[in-house]
Amino acid sequence: KDGMMALEGQETPDPFFDSGLQMLVDGADESKLTIQLKKELKAMQVRHEKNIGCAQSWVDIAPAMGMIGTLVGLVAMLGNMADPKAIGPAMAVALLTTLYGAMIANTIFMPIVIKLKGYSAYETTYREMIITGLQFISRGESPRNIQDQLVANLPPKEKQKLLEAAAGA
Repeated sequence: KDGMMALEGQETPDPFFDSGLQMLVDGADESKLTIQLKKELKAMQVRHEKNIGCAQSWVDIAPAMGMIGTLVGLVAMLGNMADPKAIGPAMAVALLTTLYGAMIANTIFMPIVIKLKGYSAYETTYREMIITGLQFISRGESPRNIQDQLVANLPPKEKQKLLEAAAGA
């Protein structure tokens, strides 16, 4: 209603949104705004991929470490074939290390990887919605149209909750 200058000093939910809003207030056009925010989005995605890759490497490494333990146990077992009492503990080491490697990979690190991927996808969608909203603001679209365009990205339950809250306000 009062133009871009009315947006200056408005409270924003996060620094990414604040950065884009400040660009609009400072007179950036839509293409400059989009290029800058997409660069920031890409940098975030690269950062997330590195962290996900670190956890993913543990998913790959843990079973290999378990197999190394298996080999150590087998060497100990085969080295003491003359002593039947030494075979059992060495065989236990061989079997347990494989189990530990598989369990560590699949019960600790795989859920971490899945969770990190989910968080990254959520944040990517959130930031893409911010970019879209700021593009619409820069074009002077109506607030209702902006809301309708952004709500289209939400899951049905969240969409319904937001629409009910807007209707009650």
